[in-house]
Amino acid sequence: MEMYDKDLQSIQEARNLAELGKKAADILADFNEEQIDRIIKNMVEAAEEHARELAEMAVEETGFGIVDDKVYKNHLASGLLYEDIKDMKTIGIIEEDKQRKTVQIADPMGLIMGIVPSTNPTSTCIYKSIISVKSRNAIVFSPHPAAKKCTLRAAELMQKAAKEAGAPENTIGCLKTLSMSATNELMKHKNVALIIATGGPGLVKAAYSSGKPAIGVGAGNSPAYIEKSANVKDAVERILTSKTFDHGTVCASEQSIIAERSNREEVISELKRQGGYFMSKDETDRVCQLLFKNGHTMNAQFVAKNPQTIADAAGIKIPADTRVLIGEQEGVGEGYPLSFEKLTTVLAFYTVQDSKEAYKRSEELLQNGIGHTMSLHTESEEIALKFASLPASRILVNTGGTQGATGASTSLSPAFTLGCGTWGGSSVSENVTPLHLINKKMMAYGLRDVTKLADEDQMFHSYQDGKQPSRASGLPLSAEDLKTVIDEIMKAVGQKS
Repeated sequence: MEMYDKDLQSIQEARNLAELGKKAADILADFNEEQIDRIIKNMVEAAEEHARELAEMAVEETGFGIVDDKVYKNHLASGLLYEDIKDMKTIGIIEEDKQRKTVQIADPMGLIMGIVPSTNPTSTCIYKSIISVKSRNAIVFSPHPAAKKCTLRAAELMQKAAKEAGAPENTIGCLKTLSMSATNELMKHKNVALIIATGGPGLVKAAYSSGKPAIGVGAGNSPAYIEKSANVKDAVERILTSKTFDHGTVCASEQSIIAERSNREEVISELKRQGGYFMSKDETDRVCQLLFKNGHTMNAQFVAKNPQTIADAAGIKIPADTRVLIGEQEGVGEGYPLSFEKLTTVLAFYTVQDSKEAYKRSEELLQNGIGHTMSLHTESEEIALKFASLPASRILVNTGGTQGATGASTSLSPAFTLGCGTWGGSSVSENVTPLHLINKKMMAYGLRDVTKLADEDQMFHSYQDGKQPSRASGLPLSAEDLKTVIDEIMKAVGQKS
């Protein structure tokens, strides 16, 4: 039996998927709204039906997170997403301005490539499949190696449901033989129109360097500021509910808490009451040694782990009901590891004098997750508006970062690709929706007579040449004609010549 190199096999598979996906995309391009809605409704139903199965697969394969929370993620990526996009116009005329006489028309992009992270593998696959089909695109996935089985299963379920409802074969495809060579082949393949990259910074950077249009998202490092007017009990409850959701795998989850000197003791007391364990400096150092490699690169072994697992590995004894580990920090950046993103159940804690200092500290923290998300808890609209000038695409007020940023507790679009704007090296700053996956064509009707425009243009150039233009031909005017023109102008503005 002839043997083939795995990389060569994976590259050929990538090429095959790109060819087949493009054929599917060409067919989908002719579908109408009724056909597309029927397809995505069936996809949503399949996702909801298999939400627990996929959640269990993801936790078993990756070792990350909590099954029940991943079930909800799958629901957010399907049922809640559908309610948000079902009436969204993505086909034909999507906007018309009768006064300006313009018509905006949507066209699909073609074949999308989706890069899927290990932290949210099935929900991201479901979400990207649905928004792609909603905009009449096909999609092919490159899974994270640590989440290959569950991502492939999610993609197969989406394809099966789509096909049952009338979509062409290969509308949703997924690599089975994984390699960086195959991922690179897909990124650069002529049939791929756009890349949606959700994952580590290396892959996101590669997507933007591929020569293809790309939507990528950066790392988060969300500060949570509890301002002096806030209801501390409610604020702490929101923060801990967000941070402990799926053991902190959502990049919008809180990474640091900022309290004021005036409410510091109340915040600490409430955090302890609700399950926060404040580590000593020695305990913090030991936990940081476990969590980070090379100063602030997260150790995958401790991503999305409960505090008991982390504490046991660090040789720390904590109460059985501990929900998060908290370490006080005095600064940001090198030498302060907890000031960086921690996709697990660990928080940094800062104390500031007032809102002015809180703003400065938040700005410093956001430099390590710039463009992503900032959350604050306050009863002051004035304070909230001041913090809206920070370099974050989502400024969340009185809600948890995880639930707020993904659209579960806010009116933001439900999404698992959260743009970070140019601050974070992203091409979009919004939550990504089907509207980001269409080409918008503008049809514009003429409003002015082009012959008059030509005359005006000729007159302009004649003046530029130092000549006196005629109104019709652009030739020099006689003195008598010039006086007539001046009289008309003066009459128009209510003056006498």
